[in-house]
Amino acid sequence: MDEKPRLAVWKFASCDGCQLSLLDCEDELLTLAGAVQIANFPEATSLILDGPYDLSLVEGSITTPQDAERILEVRRQSRLLVSIGACATAGGIQALRNLAAIDDFVAAVYASPQYISTLETSTPISAHVTVDYELHGCPVNKAQLLEVIAAFLARRKPAISAHSVCIECKRRGAVCVMVQGTPCLGPVTHAGCGAICPAYHRGCYGCYGPMETPNMPALADAWLALGAAPREIQRALRTFNTGAEPFLKESQAHGD
Repeated sequence: MDEKPRLAVWKFASCDGCQLSLLDCEDELLTLAGAVQIANFPEATSLILDGPYDLSLVEGSITTPQDAERILEVRRQSRLLVSIGACATAGGIQALRNLAAIDDFVAAVYASPQYISTLETSTPISAHVTVDYELHGCPVNKAQLLEVIAAFLARRKPAISAHSVCIECKRRGAVCVMVQGTPCLGPVTHAGCGAICPAYHRGCYGCYGPMETPNMPALADAWLALGAAPREIQRALRTFNTGAEPFLKESQAHGD
C-alpha cells in the first residue's frame, strides 16, 4: 500500500486562529486523518515526524531573523507550500509596524529593548520563499481550507472563488449596506466569510484582503460621497491586511 501524503502545519508570528480553523473542522478531521498522515502539527499532536513533507500549511508572518531562516528550512522540506491567513499572505495586523520606526515601537513596549531581536518589518511568507498557493482570511474559512487540502490530494487547482464579498451578499439576500449609507469594504474584499458583517447591517472590515483587481480609488470616492473623512478610509484599510499592496497603496493616499 502506498504511504499516505505527509501533512505539516507551521506557525510563525500569528494568533493561531488559522490553525484553529483546521481543528474546528471536527468531524471532517476524521476523514482528513484517513487521507493524510499528520506528520507535524504541534497545535494538534505531540507526534512530530521528520520531513520531507508533501504539503505544508504555513500560518503567520515573518518578523524575526530566526523566522526568516526557519521558513527557508520549511520550504526545503516541503513539496508544496500553502500560506494560510492574513498574517501569512499579507503580513497581518502586525504589518502596521512597517509604517513607522521599529525602534520606537520596541522602546514603547519593552522595558529592556536591548534584549529584543526583531526585523524592521512584518512580511508575508511569499516575500521569503516560493509559495504554491495563498489562502486568505482572518481567520481562514475552514471549508476553503479543506478544499485546498482536497485539491492537493486530487492534484488539481483549488476551487476558491475570486469574487468580492458583494457576490456573497447577493447570494445571502442581504441588502447592500452602502446603498443604505454605510461605508463598506465589501466591493474590494475577497469572498470567503459569507458576508457576515453586511448581513448584520455593518460594513465589511476587509478580513479576507483585496480581491483580484480591486478598484480601490473608486471605492474611496464612494466612501467620500457617503461623508467619510480621508482619515477614516486610511484607518479602515490598515487592519488585518495592512501589508496587502492594494490596501496599502490606497491607504497612503488618505490621511497623512
